[in-house]
Amino acid sequence: MNLERLMRHLFTDHVSVKRAFPPVALRAIEKAIGEEERRHGGQLRFAVEASIPFADLIRGIPSRRRAIEWFGRLGVWDTQHNSGVLIYLLLADRCVEIVADRGIDSKVGKAAWEAICGEMQQEFARGQFERGVVVGIRAISDLLAAHFPVSGENPNELPNKPVLL
Repeated sequence: MNLERLMRHLFTDHVSVKRAFPPVALRAIEKAIGEEERRHGGQLRFAVEASIPFADLIRGIPSRRRAIEWFGRLGVWDTQHNSGVLIYLLLADRCVEIVADRGIDSKVGKAAWEAICGEMQQEFARGQFERGVVVGIRAISDLLAAHFPVSGENPNELPNKPVLL
């Protein structure tokens, strides 16, 4: 167990999340998701978790596993075209994970998701959390628009509101 990581997780809490994402930032992210979803047939969710629960941290649960768990819990997999995408931020590690449903993931691939995560993490490193999330939302939307263009009815299947875990 990395002592530095343990300390970050012990001292990153919901207050830290609220500092990084004040209400105005959460509203801007929600608005960006709504606007971008009109461009494509995909669905986006953004979730931020302050830190991994202590028991999971001790067991060495990686952020990717937490992201996949929340992908299921939030029902991001449950879209008509299997085109749901979760942007998951583990604030204590400033680590972002993108989990995409099979419909879009099979068309995009790991390298594209990793590049978007990298762009977002650069913004987070500068303390630009809202900007980092919006950059990610737009980049993911570009991919969704290319592979799932709007055709006919385009219902909003998932809530746009960011989730504070």
